[in-house]
Amino acid sequence: MYKIKISSQRLKHTPLPSLSLSLSSFPPPFHHEQPPPPLPLLQPLLPPPHRHLPSATALRRSPPPPPPTTSPPSTTASTTSLPLLHHLSTSTPATTTTTSPHLPLPLRAPPRRVLPRRPRPLWHSLLKSLASSPSSLPTAHSLLLFLHSHNLLFSYDLPLSILIHSPHHSLYHSFLLSLSHSLSRPLSPLSYNALIAACARHRDFDKALNLLTRMRADGILSDHANYSLIIQSLLRADRLELGVLERLCGDLQLDRIEIDGHLYNDLIVGFAKAGDVDRAVSLLGEFEGQGLSPKTATLVAVISALGGLGRTVEAEAVFEELKEGGARPRTRAYNALLKGYVKKGALRDAESIVGEMERAGVLPDEHTYSLLIDAYANAGRWESSRIVLKEMEESNVRPNSFVFSRILASYRDRGDWQKSFSVLREMRNNGVRPDRHFYNVMIDTFGKYNCLEHVVSTFERMKSDGIEPDNVTWNTLIDCHCKSGRYDRADELFEEMQASGCSPCTTTYNIMINSKGQQEKWDDVKNLLSRMQSEGLLPNVVTYTTLIDCYGQSGRFNDAIECLEVIKSTGLKPSLTMYHALVNAYAQRGLSDQAVNAFKVMRADGLNPSIPVLNSLINAFGEDRRDAEAFSVLQYMKENELKPDVVTYTTLMKALIRVEKFDKVPSVYEEMILSGITPDKKARAMLRSALRYMRSTLKS
Repeated sequence: MYKIKISSQRLKHTPLPSLSLSLSSFPPPFHHEQPPPPLPLLQPLLPPPHRHLPSATALRRSPPPPPPTTSPPSTTASTTSLPLLHHLSTSTPATTTTTSPHLPLPLRAPPRRVLPRRPRPLWHSLLKSLASSPSSLPTAHSLLLFLHSHNLLFSYDLPLSILIHSPHHSLYHSFLLSLSHSLSRPLSPLSYNALIAACARHRDFDKALNLLTRMRADGILSDHANYSLIIQSLLRADRLELGVLERLCGDLQLDRIEIDGHLYNDLIVGFAKAGDVDRAVSLLGEFEGQGLSPKTATLVAVISALGGLGRTVEAEAVFEELKEGGARPRTRAYNALLKGYVKKGALRDAESIVGEMERAGVLPDEHTYSLLIDAYANAGRWESSRIVLKEMEESNVRPNSFVFSRILASYRDRGDWQKSFSVLREMRNNGVRPDRHFYNVMIDTFGKYNCLEHVVSTFERMKSDGIEPDNVTWNTLIDCHCKSGRYDRADELFEEMQASGCSPCTTTYNIMINSKGQQEKWDDVKNLLSRMQSEGLLPNVVTYTTLIDCYGQSGRFNDAIECLEVIKSTGLKPSLTMYHALVNAYAQRGLSDQAVNAFKVMRADGLNPSIPVLNSLINAFGEDRRDAEAFSVLQYMKENELKPDVVTYTTLMKALIRVEKFDKVPSVYEEMILSGITPDKKARAMLRSALRYMRSTLKS
């Protein structure tokens, strides 16, 4: 047995004889230095006895206790049943070092009881493993219920969140799990967070926002993570919903959450991609006003949004801000600015930014070349586009199908659909195989100019190349047949689409509703609406606009007005296109008073009139032979800084011809040219018609 001698010289003002203490009288410092006595099997479940450490005074005044006798550890079945206790009871004690006599005697802590480790991590690992496969997911459900019913879980919330977060778990089952849990007690913040994450993963943003509202009602404060999850899922969605973003901003204010840098960046990118670039720029100003620096990707998103609207001056300012901030613009930043120049038709600026890009040592990518080719194609410089294709080959950037689809789309928008075949030949000469997107653009090009034979042949060629049609392909194909009056074939294609395993979307139903409405098959329209809703597809703005237009064109104005009332009853606000469809329907029947009433209701709903709506109002007065009121609409446009277009002046000339005021038509045509508007084919036809009537009047 080891003993420590403490000299009396170490004890100041209290001369004592030398004191000899046994180490065995004090608890060991660690469990590996001295094995503890064996414990019964049930002892870890009982509270430990309270031990009193001897004070320093007691050590000085009391004689040393006799060393206790220790018996060898027992190896009964009760101790060997616990592996850890068996290991501790049979382990060899470590060598103990002697404490220096010049140091005070250290006091030892009481021995720590060895408790069996809780099995919670094991259950969590097992649940994660079972939830990772769709085949074992039911087993994970059963295991969770078993653990919960036998009170084997320290916390039910974490295992519940594991199953909710499973990639193979549907949102419906996630809500069932949380509902079964919430019947016994309210949802915890962890369960709320897991459900919000599941909603964000499944792109069900309405449920996610409702969960935030329910959290607030339960007195649970949300955090930045929930909002970031929803916003980032929005950014990854195919179509970013502006209404969801606006509601998120309102919830942030209700929860009194201070927007941090991460949320600011996400919100700015979200509003920029959703098309509300003014809100994005405003948030960017607030962000920088707090002395924070936005991410490069955030500035690139704002530049791209501004460029997409042709607001190149503001885009250039943000681009310069990016450079002044010390960041070196990369390819994506240059492409965002180049996109604005192409959108605006500023070919010189587009060439200039590409030159600056090369001088800065930034290599162009496929998107850069495709935008430059698009700019040349819009300007009608096909040879320049071919030169860019050669430059791509020299730069080891192989043109892909997207580049040629951009060229094809530019020709489509300019009306040069005949050049589609030359683009296809050039594409094959470069060894590029057309993909689904290229075929969709080609089918849409032929359909836009009523070339139904080319539409069908392109569709057959697409299938022969082994490319499966998608929703865009089927929708374009059905719409082309509807516009050509081939309604029976459109119905057959609608059935073929579903037989091929491609489910109709809201756009598909909108096309079919428009087809049945033009045929005045109102029972079929109602059946399509019922079928659409039974498949979980809700009518959108296009659906209601199509219904209003079909009802109005057929003279069923009461049904059209009822559609507007249904929209208002659901809490939605009728759009400008809906009122335009109603005003246009009244105009085509010469019902100018009803058109004026619809215009007044639109203004009462807080909607500002657009040029198409005012043009329809001019047409209504013209069809009703009220040319003075038609010209008063033109005066209203000028007073409210609304620039008339070629349709405005063409409709006014038609109104004058209807009341046989042919001599005033040339002055309207001249005013159109002086205002900088290029007359189209229909405007020139109106002028020729008026001049022809004037000549016939002079001859007679």
